[in-house]
Amino acid sequence: MKRALTVAEMRAVDAAAATHGMPGGVLMENAGTALTQAALTLASAHGRFLVLCGTGNNGGDGLVVARQLAAAGRAVLVELLGAPTDLRGEPARNLEAMQAVGLTPAPIPADAQVGEGDVVIDAIFGTGLSRAPAGVHADAIGRIAAWRATGAKVLAADLPSGLESDTGVPFTPCVTADQTLALGFLKVGQAIEPGATRCGALEVIDIGIPRAAHQVLREPRVSLLEENDVRERIPVRRVDANKGTFGHVLVVAGSRGKTGAAALSGLGALRGGAGLVTVATRPEALGAVLAHAPELMGVELVNDGPLGLGDLNALLEAADRKTAVVIGPGIARGPDTVKLLAAFLEALAIPCVLDADALNAIAGAPGLLERAKGGLLLTPHPGEMARLVGRTVPEVQGDRIAVARAFAKERRVVLMLKGARTVVALPSGEAFINPTGNPGMATGGTGDVLSGLCGALLAQGLSVGDAALCGAYVHGLAGDLAARRHGQMGLIASDLLAGLGEVWSSWKR
Repeated sequence: MKRALTVAEMRAVDAAAATHGMPGGVLMENAGTALTQAALTLASAHGRFLVLCGTGNNGGDGLVVARQLAAAGRAVLVELLGAPTDLRGEPARNLEAMQAVGLTPAPIPADAQVGEGDVVIDAIFGTGLSRAPAGVHADAIGRIAAWRATGAKVLAADLPSGLESDTGVPFTPCVTADQTLALGFLKVGQAIEPGATRCGALEVIDIGIPRAAHQVLREPRVSLLEENDVRERIPVRRVDANKGTFGHVLVVAGSRGKTGAAALSGLGALRGGAGLVTVATRPEALGAVLAHAPELMGVELVNDGPLGLGDLNALLEAADRKTAVVIGPGIARGPDTVKLLAAFLEALAIPCVLDADALNAIAGAPGLLERAKGGLLLTPHPGEMARLVGRTVPEVQGDRIAVARAFAKERRVVLMLKGARTVVALPSGEAFINPTGNPGMATGGTGDVLSGLCGALLAQGLSVGDAALCGAYVHGLAGDLAARRHGQMGLIASDLLAGLGEVWSSWKR
């Protein structure tokens, strides 16, 4: 996993580097050298370089780039967004060093002839930005956007200027880069959307921070999932296994008009590797659900109307000898559904995935989650998350990691906040960002497949946290494989079932 740092963590590491014998000037020179090489790779043989520098350390990195490019005989225009007297320490020293090779900063006009083959280096702001750029900085970001529109490539030093480093939310204005070099460490705002898209192609560069300086980092951490993290958590099947080895998932889902949700969740559990899957739903829905696959089994919940306390005994009987439960996709929700869930979870000793209308049912009473006997995985989309915490969707999306972390820690559950760059938060406060998936998955039913997949992973013995991490990553990867076959526009939820098979086949699972 790649650890993603907050602004406070990055400052602590920078300070620790100096105490462990690594001068800031060496780190700045290393950062500038990496940026210079990246800029040369982006440019054409005769391309020009436009370097826009702030007056802080990020600007100091840009001054190193300008000096090195000029020393290499390339055409360079460099602009300092502030007075030379505003620079201190290493940035001031690098301004003098740049001037010593005959390069003097000067304003770059907006109508400068910039186009294909040219490269703009954004070295205006680093990780410390806490408000929207204004004045000369906003003007510079506007010029960068205009030059990019005429064909120039934009390379961001550490972070696109205007991006909030801890949340990934762009201020207005904000640079959109073609490539970003994260200096030393990945930043949280680069790992999550919309910051990830603003960064373009992202590469984390080692600039020489001593390993000893990493010791200042403490838990809980934020990490970006990588494929090996997931593959190593998925068990290889034993030769002498049988269907009982891989667990039995109970899927409580579906209602009249929403039988597809139950079927997709059940099929997701089957494709997720569960040995057996039983769907519990109303009699009028069960036949349509089972018609989707002969491998599914069914249990009738014979009462009428929405799920309520009258279904408790039937559900407890259905859950007997099961190894995991999924509840929520397509259920009919009524005034007693929350009472049913409270009683069911309090009696249930196996792990459970709560999705869709199960989440909406508990939105007014999230305290019941703390009474659950088995482990819980909640899989809300932003609208459901907003209802769970009593906030608006924009508030949730404005700091997805903080919202997910706070809820998981307070309610002692594992929470998977779905969406672009899904966030998985553990009760410990640790959070993980999933990089797989694509906009084609924004279609009805994909979340139902995910809930079934997570139920299958739980049934096979993964911890609730590991089931969430693996479920999020594999589900997104299945969607990426499906998008290659069908395109994003034509992707439908059932395509993910074949995608899951492709994942397992390539992983030999």
